[in-house]
Parts: sequence; C-alpha cells; structure tokens
Amino acid sequence: MATKIRLARGGSNKRPHYAIVASDSRMARDGRFLEKLGTYNPLLPKDSEDRVKMDMERVQHWLSTGAQPTDRVARFLEAAGLRTKPERANLKKAVPGKKATERAKEKAAKAEAAAAPVEAAADAE
Repeated sequence: MATKIRLARGGSNKRPHYAIVASDSRMARDGRFLEKLGTYNPLLPKDSEDRVKMDMERVQHWLSTGAQPTDRVARFLEAAGLRTKPERANLKKAVPGKKATERAKEKAAKAEAAAAPVEAAADAE
C-alpha cells in the first residue's frame, strides 16, 4: 500500500481548514485516512504558532514506514526541521520560447535596416 502524508480539506466555502493526514494514496482527498497527524489553518498569519500543528513523533513514524509527503506537507516538514530543503531551480524559466526568439530576431533586423539609411546620410555630410 502506497501511503502519503497529505492535506484533507475541511471548513466551509472560502474558509478552508486542513487536516494533515496519513492515507492510502488511492483514497479520495477528503476520504478515508489512516491517522490524523495535525492541522493547518491558512487563514492565520504566517508567524502564528497555531497555523501548522503536527504530532512530530507520529509524522516521523509514518516517514520511517515509507510514507511520502506531498509538496505542501514537505514544506511544513522543512520548516519544522524534519527534512532537508531540496534544490528547487527551474533553469529554463527565464529562457524565452521559440516564437519570442523569432520575434526578437525580426525586430532586431528591422531596427538594423532602419538605422542603415540614417548612417549613410550621416556619412555623406
């Protein structure tokens, strides 16, 4: 059985409240879970102690049995010092796409063509 440590949503519309749970990965997001490990309230300020509460002993147990945390829960564990922060680098993020590079080349060629007659007139004088 593939277990995950993930968030299960609760609360009403536009007032989310999450439970941090250990569950079978095949179960629905808010469905059956194996154990409740803590809570997360995103409406509280980021520096509040009550924003994320976890039973670290039980989380450690589930991690030792092979449970994989989701991205958000992994960040909570990094903040708590239970995991090391992996390198998150999107090196191709700033590289423009194929169409954008083509447009840039066309624009440079037009600017070069427009500047050529001006230079020729300046040289003639």
